[in-house]
Amino acid sequence: MPKTIISKRGQKAWVVAVDMGYGHERAAYALKELSQGNVILANNYPGIPKHDRTLWEQSRTFYEQISRLKPTPIIGNILFEAMDKLQEIPEFYPRRDLSKPSIQLRQIYRLIRKHQYGKDLIDRLREKALPFVSTFFLPAFFAEEFNYPGNIYCVICDADMSRTWAGLDPRKSRIKFFAPNGRVVERLRLYGVRSENIFLTGFPLPKENIGSVASEVIKKDISTRLVNLDPHGYFRKRYEKSLQSHLGKNLNMLESHRPLTLTFAVGGAGAQKKIGIEIVKSLQEQIHRHEIIVQLALGIRKDIAQFFHQELKKFRFTQKEFQKYIRVLFFPNRKQYFRNFCEIIRKSDILWTKPSELSFYTGLGLPIIMAPPIGSQEDFNRFWLWQMGSGVDQLNPRYTNEWLFDWISSGGLARMAWNGFIEAPTHGAFRIEEVITNKKVLLEPPPFIV
Repeated sequence: MPKTIISKRGQKAWVVAVDMGYGHERAAYALKELSQGNVILANNYPGIPKHDRTLWEQSRTFYEQISRLKPTPIIGNILFEAMDKLQEIPEFYPRRDLSKPSIQLRQIYRLIRKHQYGKDLIDRLREKALPFVSTFFLPAFFAEEFNYPGNIYCVICDADMSRTWAGLDPRKSRIKFFAPNGRVVERLRLYGVRSENIFLTGFPLPKENIGSVASEVIKKDISTRLVNLDPHGYFRKRYEKSLQSHLGKNLNMLESHRPLTLTFAVGGAGAQKKIGIEIVKSLQEQIHRHEIIVQLALGIRKDIAQFFHQELKKFRFTQKEFQKYIRVLFFPNRKQYFRNFCEIIRKSDILWTKPSELSFYTGLGLPIIMAPPIGSQEDFNRFWLWQMGSGVDQLNPRYTNEWLFDWISSGGLARMAWNGFIEAPTHGAFRIEEVITNKKVLLEPPPFIV
């Protein structure tokens, strides 16, 4: 019998993620209060059987290698499109029964049953049958297949989802889903998931970036942000009454204590790292004049950090500029990265990234400049941001110094920040906790936007 994983005092749930990219762990980090910080990595926990680790590693390595090849002309696109076809999200309209499991899903279940894939993890957790909350579909499948005695929940991390997430037989399944938006609610129903197993919560954002239910941290941060994003006051003057009703009457008296700050977030595979260098090259004069701070948030990849440091040497920035105005944000481990990313976001005015799970961070009052999407799910995240009016496709990064400041001068990015704050759900972590603990703290559900 595998050794039991020990829960922490006051722990209300097992929170399970995977360290494939950053998205699934990012969602789990926001739920750390449920688990007292005890987030379990299904593909990388102490004592994981060798055959389980091998299966996980094969899938992760394959995805990251193909993702990094995508920018390669011709062959990169061909390989990525072939892989992406396996996780393709079908067109939503016309509405129809989409409950038939895909070939990929049947293969996953054959793997689970033939190799007892994931059974070790479930056997370790079953001794204390806390609610099982997974931010990736496979651990939820493990829990159901191997008869985990507690409730099983799965957090959806994108604005739409493939059939694979819903399990082999959704109508009979006891897996419950936390949906980030209305489209995912409707999609789950098309896949055959029973309505009582679907909860519209919003994506779980870190409480450090929200504050309490009253959102005092978001309001403070967006108030400062609007000063930087609307230097001529065009947006604030036009929407003065609406802004004051949400943020208070002293908004026009606020001053920013930092330069305009742009954060470029690199994905876990590092496929778009060259865009970051193009941004810096275009903005180098503004950086030299201390008019903008550019932050390159690259996570834990040493090879990507080395790439940035090597490339940045070409621009002859001073030591002071490297300390304050051009920052390479690298962290020794994932725990430090997720904890520090909350503070990075609080001090950012613009987030430039591919439309990953970070799309949901627009709810914090952030305008999102979107790098090209990688994968079917990111196409849908891109569309969702477009619906919010809070995200826009990047233009040519070589001319960032021109179009970026046009967008700022006109108040366009300020409007996008405000749209994200007003339209996108922010309190997903609170609502998920409500379901798990059966304690009501919020007054209304998130907007049902599809």
